[in-house]
Amino acid sequence: MILEALGTAVLGLLLAWAATGRLAHRLPNRPLVYSTGTAGALLGDFVTHSALGSGSLVVPVLGAAIISAAALSLLLRPARARRSLTA
Repeated sequence: MILEALGTAVLGLLLAWAATGRLAHRLPNRPLVYSTGTAGALLGDFVTHSALGSGSLVVPVLGAAIISAAALSLLLRPARARRSLTA
């Protein structure tokens, strides 16, 4: 169980790292993104582990990835609209 929690925390950090690499201009500061990704993954692991039990390892990790990605998507700011030079 400890290894499962550590694995999902690392998964959350990897998702946050990927988000900051790809969408750095639309996200707030990095410590908030990394902590949100980790907390989302741990919460997703807890929820799916509580709901479905400890039957397999794949389902809680998948739930952790989904909740972490959803939490990270809540941090996204809208893209700035480009102004036309002709207008």
